[in-house]
Amino acid sequence: MSGELERLMARSVASARWRGIAALLVGLAGIAVAIALGSTMGEASRQRDAAIARQSHSYEVMILTQSLAATMARAEATLGRFVISGDKAIGRIYVEDWRLAASQIDRLDRVTGDNPTQRSPIAALRAAYRERGTELSRIALNTNFARNDVALSRYYAARNSPSLGRVQDAMEAIAATERRLLDQRQQAARATIARSNLIAAILAGFGVVLVLGGIVLGWITVRTESARAIADAEAEIERARAVELEAAVAAATAELQQEARDREAAEAQLRQVQKMEAVGQLTGGIAHDFNNMLAVVLGGLELARRNVEGTSDAVRHLDNATEGANRAAALTRRLLAFARAEPLLPEAVEAGHLIHGMSDLLDRTLGDAITVEARDAGLGWHIWVDRHQLENALLNLAVNARDAMDGRGTLTIETGGCPLGARAVGECPPGEYVTISVSDTGCGMSQDVLERVFEPFFTTKPVGKGTGLGLSQIFGFVRQSQGEIAIRSVVGEGSVVTLYLPRHVGAVVAATATPIDAAIPAATGRTILVVEDDPRVLASTVDVIGELGHVAIACDDPLAAPAILAEHPAIDLVVSDVLMPGQSGPEMVAGLVADRPDVAVVFVTGFAADIEDRAAFGGHAVLRKPFTFAALARAIDEAGGDSAPLRAARRTATG
Repeated sequence: MSGELERLMARSVASARWRGIAALLVGLAGIAVAIALGSTMGEASRQRDAAIARQSHSYEVMILTQSLAATMARAEATLGRFVISGDKAIGRIYVEDWRLAASQIDRLDRVTGDNPTQRSPIAALRAAYRERGTELSRIALNTNFARNDVALSRYYAARNSPSLGRVQDAMEAIAATERRLLDQRQQAARATIARSNLIAAILAGFGVVLVLGGIVLGWITVRTESARAIADAEAEIERARAVELEAAVAAATAELQQEARDREAAEAQLRQVQKMEAVGQLTGGIAHDFNNMLAVVLGGLELARRNVEGTSDAVRHLDNATEGANRAAALTRRLLAFARAEPLLPEAVEAGHLIHGMSDLLDRTLGDAITVEARDAGLGWHIWVDRHQLENALLNLAVNARDAMDGRGTLTIETGGCPLGARAVGECPPGEYVTISVSDTGCGMSQDVLERVFEPFFTTKPVGKGTGLGLSQIFGFVRQSQGEIAIRSVVGEGSVVTLYLPRHVGAVVAATATPIDAAIPAATGRTILVVEDDPRVLASTVDVIGELGHVAIACDDPLAAPAILAEHPAIDLVVSDVLMPGQSGPEMVAGLVADRPDVAVVFVTGFAADIEDRAAFGGHAVLRKPFTFAALARAIDEAGGDSAPLRAARRTATG
């Protein structure tokens, strides 16, 4: 018995020993499982955080790329507005936007500094940016120096420039690289999570087997669940951040779309300005040639009028022809005003008084079926405009309103004054403006018509009842007077056309003009060299000068003038055309006066824009074609220099 008991006790001790060993092993295994599970979860958390950080980095790079594209597009759109308006404040906005793009490229370079694959696209982007900046700087520089034609052509050419494509290709390469990195990082994150989940499952299986480690495994499970809850919360936070990033990308995309719409609007406005400029140049050139012809006609008529005696019918016919030629000259001035090549004769005008003075003219022009109402709320403010051009513009608006009302209705002309902020109306700078509104109760205009009302030769009137130049001429006059014009119309309810003209706060002194029928000064017997490339104008001018009692020497080539002047030392005055083949009038005179500073000079021109550039003529008098006997006589009489009789008298006195 005792042996058996000893054997049982030994077996029990051995069993306890094995159970202890097993318990120890299970405990150690449980501890090992717990340690392995904790380590696995920690590593998984660190890898997840690293993957999320890398994804956020990629999103940041893509957002920076989109922001850079938006900034450059906004800068180019701003440059387009600067080219159109010439406003230097807009030019400064363009410079600031372009510099902002440079800082964004630098930031993009810093952000992608840890990625060698981005070095080449970043370098290409920076080079393309500098090349693009050089092209746009030339456009801005031309605009600063008022070379708008060159700036416009360069701006259009820049839209198809290879540098723009290189900028876009570089940004697309950067974004594409980041997208590939993002995909790789997302795949790596998913693989890490899957691997961590697999290891956790294996360790959990071992925990189930380890009965004695149940408590430890339970505790580990609780910790695992807690860690998972934290991971879910962090994942939710990251998803929210991803949503915010998507919203930011959507906002950037919307901004780019808006910039594209603004650029399209600017391009449409630019096309309209170019169209107006082209027609203006055409009309200016036609008017220049027409003035040459009128100079011949009016000169011949005046010569004929002075030599006709005793035949009343002939005198009457000549007077009628002269009146017709003068009306043609007035039409030429209207064409030049439309082309904005006609120099204005501004004076201080109070709008209410001007409209009051036009009441009889408006009544006669519009007829009894039109009721004209005038309201003056202009506060007594003055404007600095050409009175006759303003009257002509208001009369044109009144006639248009009458036609819109089919000859029956109410026409209201109202003056006012108001302050305007920058670009409150068109391109008006901030300041105080006098407003003149012409409203009618006619048929109104549709939106399609409103968009084309200022186009030259566009009209909705039947054939033969409208030229399409009325509103275009008014547009040119208002812009030439530093103002703006606005039209508001509703189909079936009428239209309101409002002129905005800057308030004049200077001295109220009216501009004066010499009457065309002023007395002809007495001749002083001068010897005059007439330089003119048009043979008809040359012959007419020579005849007129001879009729005035002077000696005229004709020259049809400016290059031959120095030889003629040297051959005739008695010449004391040069009457020269401005635009001539081979050499212009000012260029020719600059060479003549260097050798003969005592010779006086009078320039004649049929191109009105020349008159405004007085500096180009060295201070000499400028006479506009077509000119009358009286105008030419005054110009000769008032010209400086020494006449031949004066030089002869001075030689006698000194001899």
